[in-house]
Amino acid sequence: MARSNGIDEVVGAPVDPELRSDYRLAGKVKVSLELDSGDPEVGNHRSTLAAFTTDLSVDGLCLRCHAPLQEGALLPATVVLETAGRTFSLMTEVVWCRSLGDNQWAAGLQILESDGTSYLEWVETVATAMGQD
Repeated sequence: MARSNGIDEVVGAPVDPELRSDYRLAGKVKVSLELDSGDPEVGNHRSTLAAFTTDLSVDGLCLRCHAPLQEGALLPATVVLETAGRTFSLMTEVVWCRSLGDNQWAAGLQILESDGTSYLEWVETVATAMGQD
């Protein structure tokens, strides 16, 4: 059965639920992390890093990227669900990061509830995709 939120079109079967505190959906979703906001007074633009999820949940993302992330860093993230035409602005915290070799990194990010973000819309969309509405 197709869902109208579009997330079911980009995610697959759940990752081993016995190893996670939360149910996760496997899938590749585009994520842009803001590493540095820059200084507009001197013409510096913000620095971003493109990444893709390997799985996601209501409160977390597992990513693959081409640069390491500092554990404990608070990073604004933009998550794009292209098939649904939806973009979510979220605040994340890097929980862990490890090298996969060949300039590839895996990282686990916790999604934080924060004012001025799409947190509630994200929770609703992912919960609906998991059949938890």
